[in-house]
Amino acid sequence: MAGRGRGKIRPPRRALGNSNDAIDFDTKWAVLASSLREIHTKNASLLSFEELYRNAYQLVLKKRGETLYERVKEFEEAWLTHEVRPRILAAMSSTLLVGNSGSIVMTTADEKRVAGERLLKALKHAWEDHNLCMNMTTDVLMYMDRVYCLDNRKPSIFTASMAQFRDHVLRSLIPSHGNMNIAMVLYSVIMDQVHMERGGDIIDKALIRSCVYMLEGLYESETEEEDSKLYLTSFEPQYLEASRRFYQGEGELLLREADAGTFCRYTKRRVNEERDRCRSTLSPLTLPKINAVIEAELIRNNIRAVIGLGGSGVQCMLDNDRLDELEMIYDLIGRVDPRKEELRKAVQKRVVELGTDINTAATNSSHAQPINNTKQDSDKAEGDGKPSEKPVNQQTAAAIRWVDAVLQLKQKYDTILVAAFQSDQGLQTALSRSFTDFINAFERSSEFLSLFFDENMKKGIKGKTENEVDALLDKGITLLRYVQDKDMFERYYKKHLSRRLLMKRSISMDAERQMISKMKMEVGNTFTQKIEAMFKDMAVSEDLSSNFKKHVARLGDHDPKRAELDVHVLTSTMWPLEAMAPTYNDGEARPTCIFPSQIERIKHSFEKFYLDKHSGRRLTWQANMGTADIRAYFPESKGKVKTRELNVSTYAMVILLLFNELPSGQWYTCEELQARTNMPLNELTRNLQSLAVAPKTRILIKEPMSKDIKLDDKFFFNESFYSQFTKIKIGVVTSGNKVEDQHERKETEKKNDESRGGGIEAAIVRIMKQRKELSHQKLITEVIQQLTARFMPDINMVKKKIESLIEREYLERVDDSERPAYRYLA
Repeated sequence: MAGRGRGKIRPPRRALGNSNDAIDFDTKWAVLASSLREIHTKNASLLSFEELYRNAYQLVLKKRGETLYERVKEFEEAWLTHEVRPRILAAMSSTLLVGNSGSIVMTTADEKRVAGERLLKALKHAWEDHNLCMNMTTDVLMYMDRVYCLDNRKPSIFTASMAQFRDHVLRSLIPSHGNMNIAMVLYSVIMDQVHMERGGDIIDKALIRSCVYMLEGLYESETEEEDSKLYLTSFEPQYLEASRRFYQGEGELLLREADAGTFCRYTKRRVNEERDRCRSTLSPLTLPKINAVIEAELIRNNIRAVIGLGGSGVQCMLDNDRLDELEMIYDLIGRVDPRKEELRKAVQKRVVELGTDINTAATNSSHAQPINNTKQDSDKAEGDGKPSEKPVNQQTAAAIRWVDAVLQLKQKYDTILVAAFQSDQGLQTALSRSFTDFINAFERSSEFLSLFFDENMKKGIKGKTENEVDALLDKGITLLRYVQDKDMFERYYKKHLSRRLLMKRSISMDAERQMISKMKMEVGNTFTQKIEAMFKDMAVSEDLSSNFKKHVARLGDHDPKRAELDVHVLTSTMWPLEAMAPTYNDGEARPTCIFPSQIERIKHSFEKFYLDKHSGRRLTWQANMGTADIRAYFPESKGKVKTRELNVSTYAMVILLLFNELPSGQWYTCEELQARTNMPLNELTRNLQSLAVAPKTRILIKEPMSKDIKLDDKFFFNESFYSQFTKIKIGVVTSGNKVEDQHERKETEKKNDESRGGGIEAAIVRIMKQRKELSHQKLITEVIQQLTARFMPDINMVKKKIESLIEREYLERVDDSERPAYRYLA
């Protein structure tokens, strides 16, 4: 026995040799039994617990522990059977018994509640009384528990009496009701009470909780394992099954009669109710299980239908900014699907639909006829209080509207993502994918985004603070992030930037450089390399013009009529010269403009000055991109001469200077002007419209007066021209369409494809030079990976470039390879 390793209470052994110590068990048991009855009848105040303990101690000491143990159990069984159970049965109304037998009983909710509470109170009283009495009995029989029960591996008398309460009270059959026992009625009553509370009735939560404590204090076995609690083994499975049926029916009812928002609010309320019920009425052990029931029956089985409900589902919530409802549906679907797949699909679908609508509206607007086929760039003149800004033509306005609409959509869904979706990473990725899809589905996204920057750099940022400008640029960069064909955007951006720089139309050079810096951080240094070179050319050109003026001053030429020259020398490989000086007559080179003699002299002077410093270079003059300030003299009635300073294009200057050689009253025809200037007819027409058709700047008179220019139209110098301003800016008439037409678009795409071809070849050579030998599939994959940041390569184009490199002996096929492979040739 000593090997057990646990301490025992040993009685003193001094008197064991006395033969007069014989114990009369029946006498002592009679005293104990009488005392136990007094304890159960609440008459224990006069008992001597010390004497009772000594009696039990002596019985165990004389090896009568087993008999004592069994007698106590028999006593408790008899007490529970004849005293406790009848009181429980008396508290059980016929309403409860008939209802649990499966018969239909016509009773009100209040009657059921009262009947149920009567039974619960009886059980609560019986349980608490039994616990109290058995605690007192355990104190009396403490020595028996510590010695006899431990030595014989018997459950304590308290544990045994709890099992007796389970078997002889709860599981005792109800007379005349077959196999129905009290526990079945108890479980039914608790579930009925919960059902009534779910329906809005008020119940006695503390009373139910007391009965749940009873079920948690009773076990299926005498070893009392935690998972063998009667609450878990008997009541909870029935409660969960009843709850499952309840929420299944409620979910179906809500889908039929409620909208999505109501469904979400109702489900959230049910989740909170069940949480509170487990804390205050039932057991916290049930909380994760009842949550699983709600999630399965109310959420998982219905969430797809709720999300897709017409007129109230996620689409309606998104369109009407119902952030509270979206947050609820996000929380609900998160309980059953960590990826939130159905919500993600619905949001993605709606974003793409709205984005497609924006694309369609922009396409329809850009294809619409302009309001005015000819429109002047500006009539801005110094001396005017607040000169009106140049009106944006219809198709350019459509481009800006497209960007603004996409930005508004982005702002809307960014707000929803933060306020309703808790910045969920999966939904953020889905939103990014949606914007990428519809932005790149629109073939003019690169051009329109560049036009957005162009308009804002020219006038959109005027009057804005530094922070506002920064925020505007960040928005544009955000859209650039979604554009896959970044090389196409770069082509358009360089085209528009070149015009801003050369025409001096940019409001802030700081903002221009800030934009370049942001693009560099977003898409890398390679993307902005040529753009930065354009700014460098402008800075070098300023120094060059300043030095040329000093050079002229040193020559001592004091001719007052000598023209001053500001030159921008552009590196041909860095500037989009094909966009600045497009080809003429289906691919023919643009004709060289014939300048007046005084301009030719200064041109030759600058060429000599420049080539002396940079031998081996060649200068090509781009007359179509320049401007000129000229002074015009108009005679007045009293013999005076009025002087006006005109800011015109270089072509307009060439035209006007020809009229210096023309006697008063004589004219040039359009055909003669073209012959003398060698200008392309379309450029000549636009400039003549600016000088002779635009109402406020008719320096020339056209006969016959009409908007259209014909070759035989006559042009006179307008000696009677009048303007209240001394300085007048005469903009070149445009067609009112800055957006490329289909022909121009195809030309741009063709040039871009040629550029892409070179980039693909360079990537192939880089990869093969490093890897030496590579399979066809891996080479294709690596080329795509390298170029995706700039554009999405076409697989067929990659294959053609591989063949081209093989023909030019940069690569060769590996003959003995199982799969098609290539080898790099040094």
